Amino acid sequence: MMLILTTGSAVVADEFRPPVASALALSESTPFMVTNPLRSKAQDPKITYHKGNYYYCESSAEGIFLRVAGDLPGLADAAAHRIWKPPARGGMSKNVWAPELHILDGRAYIYFAADDGKNENHRMGVLVAESDDLLGAYRLAGVMDTGGWAIDGTVLTLDDGKRYFVWSGWPGKKDGQQNLYISAMKSPVELAGKRVLLKEPDQAWERHAMPICEGPQVLRREGRTFLIYSASGSWTADYTLGMLVLDGADPLKRSSWKAAGQVFARNEFAYGVGHCDFVRSQDGVEDWIVYHAKTRVENGWDDREVRAQPFTWDERGWPVFGEPVNPVLPLVHPARSAGARVASVAGSGPSVGARSEGSAPVADALAPSALEEAARELVN
Repeated sequence: MMLILTTGSAVVADEFRPPVASALALSESTPFMVTNPLRSKAQDPKITYHKGNYYYCESSAEGIFLRVAGDLPGLADAAAHRIWKPPARGGMSKNVWAPELHILDGRAYIYFAADDGKNENHRMGVLVAESDDLLGAYRLAGVMDTGGWAIDGTVLTLDDGKRYFVWSGWPGKKDGQQNLYISAMKSPVELAGKRVLLKEPDQAWERHAMPICEGPQVLRREGRTFLIYSASGSWTADYTLGMLVLDGADPLKRSSWKAAGQVFARNEFAYGVGHCDFVRSQDGVEDWIVYHAKTRVENGWDDREVRAQPFTWDERGWPVFGEPVNPVLPLVHPARSAGARVASVAGSGPSVGARSEGSAPVADALAPSALEEAARELVN
């Protein structure tokens, strides 16, 4: 997929997926383009916008890394800066998964899952920056007391300033099911109470290969709070996104959350779509979903890549993610081009929100057929 992010005429991809280097080696007169995937051979994206830059957080066996760029396309070839190396042994030494950078009270924290080499010992660790330099040194501040196995932790901050930690955990001490849990936060490095069950994988679309709810991500807009999570086995083509809506005053009460069903699923252009994040364009006009997808229908993790596409909002103020877009479609950033026909068409159709629990979503706002028609008009 080719994203056109500045003024100029449309450009259509000559190939299915041009090399990143050639896409970025452009003159100032050429429309600024980037190809999806945003990152190849990658998963569990987390992008944080801070003081004019986008920070992409990722991990490997070598530790936790940050990439920084002034715009989303720049992340495609941004250098990786290792900001933490795991110890040789101990509870936070192996299987470092899904790190997330959060700026809390003006200080940088990174939440991540790790273990001692045994999956049953996975817990959530937290790093804290030792200076204002996000690419500087971090130290391990502690391990969150989640009451058992835990991965994919994230932070929810409400308008009243209260913070909550949301993560995926086992209901017992054995693998076989993952639920979503929540706890109030006493500080950025400490929980204030025991875990509270938020969501169990009780729908058929949450139970492909294994009943799993994981990868929670917070999306807030105009006082509304949404929790988008991943469901089913991450190694399958049926990995997908569901959504909870905060419909009550107390987020620690399960009854305060309304299940909105499946909101982003596989199609002919992407398999195993999940573990998403959300960012805004530099001008604050567009909202983007960043997610990983499989390129093959067969089970496995080695074919995942990180993609990005814009999304819209319906009349209720709920997000409309649509479907994974065709990788060969050009998308135009409307704030950068007065003639952004593709993006205009993408937002002009009837807005359709998430269906009820247990049903697949339909979203005309980003329907591939509408985008393809607009793309053809752009280049004719």
